[in-house]
Amino acid sequence: MFEIPRLNTKRLILREALMSDFSAYAALMASPRANGMGGPHDEAAAWHMFCHDIAQWPLLGHGALMVDLAETGQCIGQVGINHGPLYPEHELGWLLYDGYEGKGYATEAASALRDWAFSALKLETLVSYTDADNTGSIAVAKRLGAVLDGQAPRPHPADLVWRHPRPEAAALSASTEFPRC
Repeated sequence: MFEIPRLNTKRLILREALMSDFSAYAALMASPRANGMGGPHDEAAAWHMFCHDIAQWPLLGHGALMVDLAETGQCIGQVGINHGPLYPEHELGWLLYDGYEGKGYATEAASALRDWAFSALKLETLVSYTDADNTGSIAVAKRLGAVLDGQAPRPHPADLVWRHPRPEAAALSASTEFPRC
């Protein structure tokens, strides 16, 4: 049995994916903004990626969560923990829909899921893979305290690998409950 967590931050709700989330996800994946994720992708490829994000929950005990604004309920992106045969290590990833960048949402969502992953999954390490040209994601990784690891295995030779430090137990958010999957 598995449980998909629902995480709350000051401004965000991280929750399970719903079918109604797919159209915005597919639009992002079809756009040039998906270049750093092997895109742009057609609808079939976006569907496979969306389903992969969901399927990891029962198979691996982690996966993707959609990111909603707490104030309005508007879905603004996704954050996830990836692993399995496509990723050499547990990876923390994030994406925001157009118009929501530059407000700290990716850092806030990724921080909450990172803390959950270290606490609930008892991970020893966590990385993020970025395209060298994705300055926004690189900035998020740095704000999260991740450091470049040039020796780490990577899914694609050109990826940069950012290694996240394991947070001290005291740094984990006391206001967030971390259910075990």
